[in-house]
Amino acid sequence: MSEAPYREMWENLNMDLPAHDALLEVLGKFYGDIYMSQKGRLQGMEYLDFVLSEVHGLRIKELQDAKAEGRKIVGTFCVFVPEELTLAAEAIHVGLCAGADAGTEQAEKLVPRNTCALIKSFIGFKLAKICPYTESCDLIVGETTCDGKKKAYEAFAEHAPMYIMEVPQQKREADRQLLKAEILRYKDKMEKLTGKTITADSLKKSIKVVNDRRRVLQRLNGLRSANPAPISGRDALLINQVSFYDDPVRFTQSINALCDQMEVRIKAKEGVAPADTPRVLLSGCPMAVPNWKLPYVIESSGAVIVGEESCIGERNTRDLVDESGETLEQMIDALVDRYLRIDCACFTPNDERMDNVTAMAGAQNADGVIQYSLMFCQPYEHEAIKLGKRLDSEEIPSLAIATDYSMEDIEQLKTRVEAFVEILK
Repeated sequence: MSEAPYREMWENLNMDLPAHDALLEVLGKFYGDIYMSQKGRLQGMEYLDFVLSEVHGLRIKELQDAKAEGRKIVGTFCVFVPEELTLAAEAIHVGLCAGADAGTEQAEKLVPRNTCALIKSFIGFKLAKICPYTESCDLIVGETTCDGKKKAYEAFAEHAPMYIMEVPQQKREADRQLLKAEILRYKDKMEKLTGKTITADSLKKSIKVVNDRRRVLQRLNGLRSANPAPISGRDALLINQVSFYDDPVRFTQSINALCDQMEVRIKAKEGVAPADTPRVLLSGCPMAVPNWKLPYVIESSGAVIVGEESCIGERNTRDLVDESGETLEQMIDALVDRYLRIDCACFTPNDERMDNVTAMAGAQNADGVIQYSLMFCQPYEHEAIKLGKRLDSEEIPSLAIATDYSMEDIEQLKTRVEAFVEILK
């Protein structure tokens, strides 16, 4: 990233510039090693490379320019927060999850040491003053998808403007009514924050914008079922990660153009790896930027990742909001129906996730599934046991891995993944 034009902006955001400089330097090298070293990348990935190079620069400037025009910035940690309502109130919606160890020592003054890396990371990024997205937010929306997050948000609220959205833990009619009440409460909060009234017209337009982004990611995932694989798992993960930061309309246009290139490659029977390369479905916890460790290990071990069953992947894009509604009430109901179909591990029971993983493995022509859990993530570590049994019954090879953001276990991961890939061969 070219830092010079943005230093004044970062200073105005009260960021720790030496710490931020160090972070960008490490991330630049990390990105080069993991992404730029790949062979046979699609030309369309140049756009993603540019977005990542400017993720703390040009994109933050766009947010600051929008704030200067009176628009509000809303940061979130979860795909349960309905972006459609954020956009309908003319606010900008950005993801805040962080995927690197930073500010850990400071974070552990607010949360226990045995807290998952994702939680410690977003707290650490804030306390270390190295995240311009957090500093740009007028409101940060938390949600009750796990106990760790719920309690962490209490401490985080002392350092940032927080709003908490309740997410039901089952899918009965009473839970649907709870989610509808929370979505209406979020609508009221957006209107109060922005001073804008959400109308049927504005919500209908925003539903279309968000659905279009889901559609292009569905298109991308569908093309990944081809053999040989037309895109690496690393590049596909990067696309999904960038979708949480970039302008949604611009992103959709760019990824549609990239999918056009993928279709040309598929027709020519070309790919990023030979047709006999073992194909892996990655399943479980979300991977936030720059958490690329496990995908790099997998694809450096002779396999190719052909899908992500996670919040940064299929779980976020599988379902569209019904666009047929004309009244505000109909559209709110459509939002409730769509968001209640998310198969997060916070739900009990969660048999539909077992069905979705096995169906996705078949649709993507995967040879095996690698289950990924962050250490101390109770919901996904519990479900890894249940899902492992289901995959065994379907005769789908699987490997369960629990790790964090550090590089200390990289050799151990490599050994386990290489052994699994040999089994798939």
